[in-house]
Amino acid sequence: HCAAAIPQQKPPRLSGPREAADPAAAGAVLALAYPDRIAQLRPGQPGRFLLRNGRGAMLLPGQTLAREPFLVVASLDDAGAEGRILVAAPLAETELARVAEGHVVEEEVVEWRSVLRAVTARRVSRLGALILADRSLGTPDPERALRAALAGIRKDGLAVLPWSDAANTFRARVRFLHRVDPSWPDVSDEALLATLEGWLGPHLYGRWRRSELERLDLAPILGALIPRNRRNDLDREAPERITVPSGSQIVVNYADPAGPVLAVRLQELFGQRESPRIAGGRVPLTLHLLSPAYRPVQVTQDLAGFWATAYFEVRKELRGRYPKHHWPENPLEAEAVRGPKRRRP
Repeated sequence: HCAAAIPQQKPPRLSGPREAADPAAAGAVLALAYPDRIAQLRPGQPGRFLLRNGRGAMLLPGQTLAREPFLVVASLDDAGAEGRILVAAPLAETELARVAEGHVVEEEVVEWRSVLRAVTARRVSRLGALILADRSLGTPDPERALRAALAGIRKDGLAVLPWSDAANTFRARVRFLHRVDPSWPDVSDEALLATLEGWLGPHLYGRWRRSELERLDLAPILGALIPRNRRNDLDREAPERITVPSGSQIVVNYADPAGPVLAVRLQELFGQRESPRIAGGRVPLTLHLLSPAYRPVQVTQDLAGFWATAYFEVRKELRGRYPKHHWPENPLEAEAVRGPKRRRP
């Protein structure tokens, strides 16, 4: 017979009784006897094959048939995760085409490719689990591309989208307000993934290339989730910046789940008695009080308590480290400054 029997040891080549017959003919005969045992070499993986029925099978990489594009497996030990090929013969592509005639399925595959972060469209010829031909198509059907993109983003997560600083900041502000008042939109990962079709779908239609997806501007897309009659409330209740006594407009950081943070140099708050509050006065900002070199010296939500107690120890330390700066005994009566100020005589 012309099928190769796979020895139990690990030889450099397959061996077995052979006759002076055409191996391709043997493969064709075996394909008729074992149509579900037609196997295709996995790309770039010598010795590893995929059977028509979807089962994996393997040879040792150095064995004779390990690089054949197609085999027919006559005997298989399928005890493991991948079956071990015991007897097989090569199958020429011309014979494969003859055996597969009438059984090949042609289909257009439109799918999200995680590695590309894009939708691809291909025309695929399949024989069971085997892909006999795979041709790239130009432009996919827009409805199918949209469904594929939404499914892919839902599977891979929102991180595949082009989150700009503006989009991240906007989302953090709305997330904060939702924690304080659930009537604000829920923009958590779970909520946004569950409602992709509504808020993102219209902006994905006709966009399937990675370059097109990367041009999405998510800040205004998310902004559309805020009802028109509440958009001014957003700026009032979760402002991007707070004006401090020195006149500086300091960015509020909403990223911390524990609450919004205002990192500001201590001198810029002289004269401010209470911690700034947002969300209609319901939430005090967590103040990260900084030195003139923007190094943290204290964290508090109770500015009045800080002035009355901890300030005096902090003042003593800062006077030694920054003698050119003014560190008044009574910070509530002092003028807020952005930098060094000559002390009054």
